[in-house]
Amino acid sequence: MSRPVLLDTHAWVWSFADPDRLSPRAARAITGAASVQVSPISFFEIGQKVRVGKWPEMAPHLSDLPDLLARQGGVAAPFTPAIALDAASLDWDHRDPFDRLIAATARVLDLGLVTCDPAFAAAPGTSLVW
Repeated sequence: MSRPVLLDTHAWVWSFADPDRLSPRAARAITGAASVQVSPISFFEIGQKVRVGKWPEMAPHLSDLPDLLARQGGVAAPFTPAIALDAASLDWDHRDPFDRLIAATARVLDLGLVTCDPAFAAAPGTSLVW
């Protein structure tokens, strides 16, 4: 088993909807991780994007997302005051609240962050896997 990982929202969706989009390194990190976690903010992000029409293909999965994560062997990461405060105070110019909370979750819980989003490279203290 290797280091526990946190999946960015797109990495989680790709893991069940289009696994070929994951890099070989990301796929290995997920299958070999001591634990695979998804931030609760990813559930919110998917729901929001479905609601405003930006991710309609995820609409059929909305009600099943918690069970889907469990079937994959993953768990929801905790959402704590420490994570919220870290996201708010993180010295990172990136303003996307979803990304800030995901980066803070990885930082506070010391998880490798599986993402192909280049914005995370500038988030201090994150260990990216792709």
